[in-house]
Amino acid sequence: MRPLSTTLLLLLVFLVSRFSAQEWPLHDDGLNNIVQWDHYSFELHGQRVFLFSGEWHYWRIPVPELWIDILQKIKAAGFTAFAMYVSWGYHAPNNQTLDFSTGAHNFTPIFDIAKDLGLYVLVRPGPYMNAEANAGGFPLWLSTGEYGTLRNNDSRYTEAWKPYFSTVSDIAAGYQITNGQNIISFQIENEYGEQWIGAASKRIPNETAISYMELLEEHARANGINVPLVANEPNMNTISWGKDWSNAGGNVDVVGLDDYPSCWTCDLSQCTGVNGEYIPYHVVDFYDYFQKTQQTMPSFLTEFQGGSFNPWGGPEGGCPDDIGPDFANLFYRWNIGQRVTAVNIYMLYGGTSWGAIAAPVTATSYDYSAPISEDRAIGEKYYETKLVTLFTRAAQDLTVTDLIGNGTQYTTNKAVQAYEIRNPNSSAGFYVTLHANSSSSTNEIFQLHVNTSAGPLIIPEHGSSIRLNGHQSKIIVTDFKFGSHNLLYSTAEVLTYSVLDGVPTLALWVPTGESGEFSVDGAKKGSIGRCDGSSGVKFYASNSGRGLTITFTQARGMSVIELDSGARILLMDRTAAYQLWAPTLSSNPLAPEGNTILVQGPYLVRDAKIVGSTVLLTGDSSSATRLEVFAPKHIKEISWNGKKLHTSGTAYGSLISLTPEPKSITLPLLDSWKFKNSLPEKLSGYDDSGSAWLNADHMTTANPSPPVTYPVLYGDDYGFHNGVRLWRGYFNGSATGVFLTVQGGNAFGWSAWLNGQFLGSYLGDASLEVGSLNLTFGNATVHEASQNVLLIVHDDTGHDETTGVLNPRGILQASLLSNDNATNFSHWRVAGTAGGESNLDPIRGVYNEDGLYAERMGWHLPGFNDDEWADVGTQLKFTGADIHFYRTVAPLNIPKGVDVSVSFLLSACGDTKAFRAQLFVNGYQYGRFNPWIGNQVEFPVPPGVLDYTGDNTIGLAVWAQTDSGACTTVDWKINYVVESSLDVTFDGSYLRPGWTERRLKFS
Repeated sequence: MRPLSTTLLLLLVFLVSRFSAQEWPLHDDGLNNIVQWDHYSFELHGQRVFLFSGEWHYWRIPVPELWIDILQKIKAAGFTAFAMYVSWGYHAPNNQTLDFSTGAHNFTPIFDIAKDLGLYVLVRPGPYMNAEANAGGFPLWLSTGEYGTLRNNDSRYTEAWKPYFSTVSDIAAGYQITNGQNIISFQIENEYGEQWIGAASKRIPNETAISYMELLEEHARANGINVPLVANEPNMNTISWGKDWSNAGGNVDVVGLDDYPSCWTCDLSQCTGVNGEYIPYHVVDFYDYFQKTQQTMPSFLTEFQGGSFNPWGGPEGGCPDDIGPDFANLFYRWNIGQRVTAVNIYMLYGGTSWGAIAAPVTATSYDYSAPISEDRAIGEKYYETKLVTLFTRAAQDLTVTDLIGNGTQYTTNKAVQAYEIRNPNSSAGFYVTLHANSSSSTNEIFQLHVNTSAGPLIIPEHGSSIRLNGHQSKIIVTDFKFGSHNLLYSTAEVLTYSVLDGVPTLALWVPTGESGEFSVDGAKKGSIGRCDGSSGVKFYASNSGRGLTITFTQARGMSVIELDSGARILLMDRTAAYQLWAPTLSSNPLAPEGNTILVQGPYLVRDAKIVGSTVLLTGDSSSATRLEVFAPKHIKEISWNGKKLHTSGTAYGSLISLTPEPKSITLPLLDSWKFKNSLPEKLSGYDDSGSAWLNADHMTTANPSPPVTYPVLYGDDYGFHNGVRLWRGYFNGSATGVFLTVQGGNAFGWSAWLNGQFLGSYLGDASLEVGSLNLTFGNATVHEASQNVLLIVHDDTGHDETTGVLNPRGILQASLLSNDNATNFSHWRVAGTAGGESNLDPIRGVYNEDGLYAERMGWHLPGFNDDEWADVGTQLKFTGADIHFYRTVAPLNIPKGVDVSVSFLLSACGDTKAFRAQLFVNGYQYGRFNPWIGNQVEFPVPPGVLDYTGDNTIGLAVWAQTDSGACTTVDWKINYVVESSLDVTFDGSYLRPGWTERRLKFS
């Protein structure tokens, strides 16, 4: 398609605007008109919004005092919304209990923070959520088979989810936008593209799935949900639940698409799937999909890739470079060119998979290579994302656009293509430029054919060419309104703008060392107020005679241009743009142009308020940093984190100050460890008649996968759902060995002892969920005339997701081997998490503990008396196949006024890596170290779990799986220190309940 002439462009705009008004009326859910939508975008309270959302999960950071930290970072980056799964499994330790009040289980403070900050909320309650979580977020008691095959209209399953879904719906209802709060949508199920039997194109209704969706929808509405109900398609091959496509039941109000164009895992060898062969930086065409499937709805990416999870065996430290800042640069701009006006980045903050929250597919970390790191740090990917989100928040004309054309004919270089989208009402144009082969990273220069209100132009007209260097994209704007001014065009990208005392201040940026050109209508002269890194700034009367054109080359830093028309232009390179913030002065998520100020310099600006002649800023500084504020003229002073700074003014109207240097922090040495054996169960004389143990005597199971031998030895059938379980099998006679098949998920393992003597171990594999061994008793003593005890300790890395939720965890086959094949087990006993499903520790929650003796006895908890334990200094090592537990107590004294992030470092120090270790911090299981399989060695632990102003109990369970034993070291480090308004010295003692004597009965 060739660029259009001015006459044809105006005719097209006229026709499209008439067509749009008639063809694309606003819709609502029939219950309110506060949330509406059409073919273009969502409209909230009568105002269109570019809905840029980021996903995070409160249950992955179980410290309510830190939720504001994550949400402030989301807001500061320019997002207008966030999304979150509510985890049924986290709130339902058993099928009689729902906990929405204890500790982090009460998530309602999130909605209050969202209202105060000005962020819309997309609630995603499941009941199923996936999320690389244990059983996909289902409560683990649902995995027994007693409730049917799940995710259907089976009455057993329905009765299971109703209490949870009713409660979540009722809680969310009070925080809806219709009640003056900020929840704007409610997602039903997750990636449940089951509306049709077979291909969607055949439209054969799946009545079971339809009935299930209708039950969920009816239940949400009956419990007060009156915002739009949303569904998300798992991929473009599945088209379900949308009224524009579907003629069957179960339809929701708005449908979106989930898409992960890059590899969905950090292990690139696994990168195949529904999108075919994985090609780095290969973009996906969404425009035709949305035009075909949901013409009357916004182009909505309910999940779009923010990173990738790191599986067992994945690379140390997470994902490779193809999911870093360049990914954010290219793909997020590409989505804009595809007319996407609603997108949710998954994940924006991944957090961690502490305890047993993770499914077998992932290791302990859920960093997800997200823009906000697992340790809460922000860096280059966050800042690169901010360049896009701040732009979309400021560019109101993006909320109504039509695709005018695309191709290489827009450019003077066939290696570069452009997508032109245009607002039919304002004529504002947006040209998304990228390599013709999006996977290319060549350095290309070009000029661009554009249509403007001044006629067709080839830009730049005077300066150096536009450049795409590497995996980059640029959005070139035409007729962009900022305040009362019109930016006719700019080859530098728009970051944001603010109107201060009627004076529009526009921020433009180019990559460091590149050139830019822009033209502003109405201006005739310009002057350089500050020249920091800019060279060759030149002013030209525009060829159209309507304004002024400026060319420049920008090195590191920021320059300021003042125009005689009253506009002020900030010119920045990428580094300076990273540190430009546009905090809002109100709680309006749309950040109206007169309700923001501009702040350049700090690591993070969390908030801004104006009181009298002072601007009150809160945020973080990683070093003493030049702070520059563009605010209304009556502002004379700057306050930073509650302290007034020495402030001076500039000739071009800004204020200058300096942020403080953060304090230096050091951590004490972890050098006073104590030790005790944690596997008394291997001894034949051990008494397993206590409360910790149950008879494993079921001869039937509801699980659809029956065992090979009986009794049933599935942990879930006996109420033990997490991690390590212990099985004691008794027999009499002259057995010569045992054949064992155990299932526990990817990377799980197991070990066996006979009468206290080690037999062998299945060490595990990152890609295998089942492990079988034929173990001989040749090296053990068999009591032919008396009772023998076989102990099996098996790990469990979580329950599978989707259709694998019911895959059992336990012993599939236990067959004694003997010369006459006549010897059998007489009975079995099983132990797991202390109290089973009774939720012994409701604060830390159902996923936190396994069945190790140390855990059942509470050795991992603060307050346990270890005075009689042996001192081992720093030597965490032993020989023999066994399980040892180590404890130490370390004090912290972090001062107020800094945010400090701490990680623990685990390493193998001996010749063998055949061991597993679990890290406990003040009773929380915050790390699974498996050097035989995994590469994760760093385990961030947040404040609140760590006591920053007191003693911290650190425990380590070490399970050696061979006679070589184990040797490991434990250290900790500071990830970052920033001078901050965030208080990490809060009293979090309620999150760290201590040891009590009730633990003793679980010995």
